[in-house]
Amino acid sequence: MSEPNDATFDIVILGGGSGGYAAALRAAQLDLSVALIEKGKLGGTCLHNGCIPTKALLHAAEIADQTRESAQFGVKAELVGIDMAGVNSYKDGVVSRLYKGLQGLVGGSKNITFVAGAGKLVGKNVVEVDGKRYTGRNLILASGSYAKSLPGLEVDGERIITSDHALTLDRVPASVIVLGGGVIGVEFASVWRSFGVDVTIVEALPRLVAAEDEESSKALERAFRKRKINFKVGKPFEKVEKTEKGVKLTISGGETVEAELLLVAVGRGPNTADLGYAEQGVKLDRGYVLTDERLRTGVPNVYAVGDIVPGLQLAHRGFAQGIFVAEEIAGLNPAVIDEVGIPRVTYSDPELASVGLTEAKAKEQYGDKVKTYNYNLGGNGKSQILKTAGFVKLVRVEDGPVVGVHMVGARVGELIGEAQLIYNWEAYPAEVAQLVHAHPTQNEALGEAHLALAGKPLHAHA
Repeated sequence: MSEPNDATFDIVILGGGSGGYAAALRAAQLDLSVALIEKGKLGGTCLHNGCIPTKALLHAAEIADQTRESAQFGVKAELVGIDMAGVNSYKDGVVSRLYKGLQGLVGGSKNITFVAGAGKLVGKNVVEVDGKRYTGRNLILASGSYAKSLPGLEVDGERIITSDHALTLDRVPASVIVLGGGVIGVEFASVWRSFGVDVTIVEALPRLVAAEDEESSKALERAFRKRKINFKVGKPFEKVEKTEKGVKLTISGGETVEAELLLVAVGRGPNTADLGYAEQGVKLDRGYVLTDERLRTGVPNVYAVGDIVPGLQLAHRGFAQGIFVAEEIAGLNPAVIDEVGIPRVTYSDPELASVGLTEAKAKEQYGDKVKTYNYNLGGNGKSQILKTAGFVKLVRVEDGPVVGVHMVGARVGELIGEAQLIYNWEAYPAEVAQLVHAHPTQNEALGEAHLALAGKPLHAHA
């Protein structure tokens, strides 16, 4: 669609990342006119600096490990080395193909006007881009997030880097300190260790991936010890100094760690500064846009989606919220998104996947009515073939539904689809136990766990 001057649209969307472009595509399907404004590349963080390129690196890391360990499967192979130019070419190729596909989807819609440039709110329903004004009967704020740092920690892009820099490294460093043991930190630590790097994770909280169920954290920590990934938990950062060979990090208690690079992986902050949000009455808390459960900001006809809304910073949450708001504006009255029902995956080796409540959160909510069952992947044929360890842990309410599913092991991220159906459809263990799972698959582990919880275990002890 051609770009008019000072035009009015049904919806003006500020930000073309996961939440913004999903809202645009759904609104276009509903025959609403859309102006989609993006200062960078369509697809945002997830496509260009997040989910997609990091998972490509993780797959390359998996190939490296499989080559290194191939003898245990009777296959003779030798890992000669990691060619970062080749790895980056593969990664960038994946991103490029998806980007072209997305450009085709958005560009092919007669209802979407794509506006390249930095937008700013200059009225309650007006966004200005390079002197042109776009008025929306409705506005969707979808301005995304950036890689955060900490006070006293100056990112230089060379020795002290963020995940953005880590994705474009042209070499394999000898050693790296990863500051932050959340999802981003453990994924990069996993990649680098597979590439032969000496890695140390420093985390202020008492355990790695602290938002996950405690048993999942402990399993990941055990696996990381086995892989010789060093980590120090409960150790807040104090200061960093540059040395002749790299960096020296001082942590709580005066302990120091030295390495060639420091990756700052302390989370992502909301991109809301200098965009005119507060000036137009949009309420912010520490930079995040506050909304109600229907993603309304409190300013009439202004909504917010994605990483700027407090909660999980996940692309698929952005997709769901973008679709929800488009349908809300179209008058379809969509069902409110259950944030707890959004699946979470950490793509390290081993993978962690979860949906619903952790055991601790369930006990806060349901007290002593909470029952758990842990099915070890040692009893699962496909997991033995893959030589992976881990478990499927179910959290349920006594005489009630399953309220949490937590999994650790190779490829368990692919099992989260069924797990989120179990949680979101409030299934009882006996109901899932009736379903027939293919053998031999890792998917069976979900079925076996529910069989056991329903009181009729097969390849497991009750």
